[in-house]
Amino acid sequence: MPYAIMRFAKRKGGPASALEKHHERRKEQYASNPDVDRERSHLNYHLVEPQMKYYAEIQSRIERAQRKNPKMKVRKDSVKFIDTIVTASPEFLADLPEERVRRYFERALEFFKKEVGAENIFSAVVHMDERNPHMHLCFVPLTPDNRLSAKEVIGGREKLVGWQDKFHDHMSAEFPSLERGESAAVTKRKHIPTWLYKQAHRLTEEMTLIQKELERIGPLNANKQKEKVLKLLERWYPQVNAFEAKLKPYEEQLRLMRYNETVLREQAKQAQWELQQEHQEGLSLIYELREYQDFLRSIPEAVLEGLKEQYGEAVQEQEYQQKFES
Repeated sequence: MPYAIMRFAKRKGGPASALEKHHERRKEQYASNPDVDRERSHLNYHLVEPQMKYYAEIQSRIERAQRKNPKMKVRKDSVKFIDTIVTASPEFLADLPEERVRRYFERALEFFKKEVGAENIFSAVVHMDERNPHMHLCFVPLTPDNRLSAKEVIGGREKLVGWQDKFHDHMSAEFPSLERGESAAVTKRKHIPTWLYKQAHRLTEEMTLIQKELERIGPLNANKQKEKVLKLLERWYPQVNAFEAKLKPYEEQLRLMRYNETVLREQAKQAQWELQQEHQEGLSLIYELREYQDFLRSIPEAVLEGLKEQYGEAVQEQEYQQKFES
């Protein structure tokens, strides 16, 4: 049974640069995503091409909304954009000719233009260089009266069910073989607390800062800069370990999410991507933990010497349990 697949990830301003590098294929290597085949990246294409950097696209829309509505508030923890993935069951897209695959994503874009406003969408790029074609569509969650409110635009669990219903109805009108997946409201899956996502976002922001400081190490400032990076790592490293420990109560649920994703992408047999917000954000926790692990492995040996003295050989090899990848 083929399924139309759509998922949302709420983002603050911080991850914009990292997501841009991934979506726009500006990274040289994709260690955390081995499915990317750079020899096929030339087959990727935009349905909406950003005219500026992602952060500038986001800020320009927020500032435009503020001019129209001076009372509009942007808090430090406000969700500034929504990163949306649109795809379908692999067997469904594999059976479509190339022009119909493109039409599938064009129709999805039509749906989002109607639902969130074409003016709020700043990027829609289709990736053909991974095992299953998919579209990354990013938009700023602005209401019709120019307020920044992901809560109002995307909503909670009940509204997400409505989103999936409308998306399925829209897509199946042109692709009638598509089925509607079962929603979280029906399956009663265990809730993963919001604070875990917030902690993951904070760790990601701190990791980005450490990466920038690492890049500043040069022959003239090596010792001083290494000390600065080490201090940041001494605070960040134990938090990553604590984050991993806090995921343990949800280990079985996250493992099931990972398994469902693997089945969908690898086997393409009677599988469906869990379409609700909670499921997809749960998967994002796994991906973010994997990014932290990859980052720790990439830190130069000279920088890690001080950290080893404090935390021992665990820093050298980072022998994490690969519990979500089996």
